[in-house]
Amino acid sequence: MINCKTATLALALSILTTVPAISRAVECEGTPSATKLSIVVDGVQSNKGLMTASLYPNDKSQFLQRNGALKVWRIPAQSPLTQMCIWLKAPGTYAVAVYHDANSNQKLDIGMLGPTEDYGFSRNPHIFFSKPSLGSVRFAVPAGETTVHIRLNHT
Repeated sequence: MINCKTATLALALSILTTVPAISRAVECEGTPSATKLSIVVDGVQSNKGLMTASLYPNDKSQFLQRNGALKVWRIPAQSPLTQMCIWLKAPGTYAVAVYHDANSNQKLDIGMLGPTEDYGFSRNPHIFFSKPSLGSVRFAVPAGETTVHIRLNHT
């Protein structure tokens, strides 16, 4: 005969083994406002290092340029997906670039054939030996909360 404590423990263990882990609360970058951008980075292969995100304005002259980002921030990488967010000053059109800084050196490592660390962009454009255009990655952010999903390109 099973007692109540044993039945409760068995139920709790079965729930823990069948329900996906609850993700940790994501702390957003910036000052809270009426516009929040959440970023879900999928395809993270390890928990090593940092996930780095760069937020760009809708301006071709700033996109993927040194000091062109409105904000760059880093959080610990989490496999298989990393969640990030940022408070925006206002609704608008933006672009996001991310990379998995697996060695935590705070830069995207580049080899002879391109990046040696996994990377991705908002709207997940197909990338063939060149950087994506701003038009292929920009997206509108209205007031409220917007979520973008970014799939990492593996090197």
